Amino acid sequence: MNFTSNRPEDLLFDAARRGDVTYLQELINAQVNVNSQDGKGFTPLILAAYDGHLEATRLLLNAGANPNLQDVTGNTALMGVSFKGYPEIATLLIENGADVNARNGNNGTALMFATLFGRHALVQLLLDAGADTTIRDVRGLTARDLAVQQGNAEALRLFAERGV
Repeated sequence: MNFTSNRPEDLLFDAARRGDVTYLQELINAQVNVNSQDGKGFTPLILAAYDGHLEATRLLLNAGANPNLQDVTGNTALMGVSFKGYPEIATLLIENGADVNARNGNNGTALMFATLFGRHALVQLLLDAGADTTIRDVRGLTARDLAVQQGNAEALRLFAERGV
């Protein structure tokens, strides 16, 4: 099924997914809402960041995209890049006000995603940015507990350096 929409918001979502900064800029210039959300709660910023598009992420942030908007399950752009492993985009998000301790519907955090999926550069970055290591998910596990569960020696080393 090939669906094409002419709604400006849908065009913005598509451009963000592709990282098409030229088209994104045109849509921003046309004052399409950069904080609009689709049926899953995804924003253009969440999509651009999750798909690894650094310049599209930067453009959206500069245009006023809110880095702390959450999708319907509570995930933020920072959580998405912590899962995928994009430290440069995570840095950009944090520099633009992303909450490193935001929690999703399972009380999970970006630090938990980074730990769980072995994104060590992100574990380091999030710890340096003040991520709270005492937050527990719905199962009662902290990010350190997840590192133990996964046998993630590098994350455990990073936590130990901070006395966690």
